[in-house]
Amino acid sequence: MSDYRMSTKCVQSGYTPGNGEPRQIPIIQSTTFKYDTGEDMGKLFDLEASGYFYTRLQNPTNDYVAAKIADLEGGTAAMLTSSGQAANFFALFNICEAGSHIVSSSSIYGGTFNLISVTMKKMGIDVTFVSPDCTAEELNAAFLDNTRAVFGETIANPALTVLDIEKFAQAAHAHGVPLIVDNTFATPVNCRPIEWGADIVTHSTTKYMDGHGAAVGGAIVDSGKFDWMAEKDKFPGLCTPDESYHGITYAERFGNEGAFITKATAQMMRDLGCIQSPQNAFLLNLGLESLHVRMPRHVENGQAVAEFLKDHPKVVSVSYSGLPSDRYYEAAQKYLPKGGCGVVSFEIQGGREAAEVFMKNLKLAAIETHVADARTCCLNPASTTHRQMTEEQLAQAGIPAGLIRISCGLEDKEDLIADLAQALEAV
Repeated sequence: MSDYRMSTKCVQSGYTPGNGEPRQIPIIQSTTFKYDTGEDMGKLFDLEASGYFYTRLQNPTNDYVAAKIADLEGGTAAMLTSSGQAANFFALFNICEAGSHIVSSSSIYGGTFNLISVTMKKMGIDVTFVSPDCTAEELNAAFLDNTRAVFGETIANPALTVLDIEKFAQAAHAHGVPLIVDNTFATPVNCRPIEWGADIVTHSTTKYMDGHGAAVGGAIVDSGKFDWMAEKDKFPGLCTPDESYHGITYAERFGNEGAFITKATAQMMRDLGCIQSPQNAFLLNLGLESLHVRMPRHVENGQAVAEFLKDHPKVVSVSYSGLPSDRYYEAAQKYLPKGGCGVVSFEIQGGREAAEVFMKNLKLAAIETHVADARTCCLNPASTTHRQMTEEQLAQAGIPAGLIRISCGLEDKEDLIADLAQALEAV
């Protein structure tokens, strides 16, 4: 579907039914698959043939949807995971091991920050966090001899910083490592990081891609552009024989276009099993079919709410890259010319206490840990999603205690503004 435009890909990519086959992607709700001979199945275990034998690794429903997401992002291969956290972990751990080092933007989702700084550190993988606004010199200084990946978010959750993808990609490539970009908030409708130099793209499909708060999931897309063999000493998992698969060298057997996802499937998914359920993949695809229609409305509502909040006397500051006054406005004009997303972050006078009063008085917007679906929801990150971070870490990530993240859904923007106005009056 590479010759078609985004709207057509959202509806049509990934699955083409044959004569008399189901028009909608079928849900293959089966744990296992039958074969006539052990030899036939053995070829799958040896990666000599394509097919399915156990849904913990792969499932046809998932692969149809993953193929659509790969097409939307302009990648060569993709896989679905059980969550966005699983996607980020698989993407990093697929090329990192004990003794490795990661360079990451400090302005990322709190759960991912904890994943990299705490959990992966327990596995012997170190990290250096850098400001997304760092200079090229500061960024390059963060690299070590054992650096194996660079990580960032297109639009950070919840600080809404806009990543200078080209700057981070140039630094990563100068040091012979890939750039991994979480594109959850922008979605490929508003930004395709691969076109700006990213090598691997991840998603929490739970958010805008699903769009309805119905199914948790994640996705990993490989650009197929990173030359693993050119840096083979840095990536032994891809560039040396895997004895658990009879000595297959992924980068040699599957090339740049397929090595990363094949290893992540055959090895990571085999051993860790963070597969997305076929039912969730089906629901995800229903969301993808309208993604190109929904994203402009989310952006329209986000812009209207941001403009209302920036002039309110009880609001200290507003972060939304669609505002000309926003520090990331110019970056957004470059990377997000169609708009970013429907999420607006703003700091209210009075800190956490005022934020609590504000949220308790909301009538339309719901207090939820979720974000980026059809219904408007709201959160104080410092008290919830980012509560594991210290005050210093919160400041480093651009998340003051009084910050409120509101995810504008698909409701009428005038109703959203009226709800915010009456809640602010109660503060």
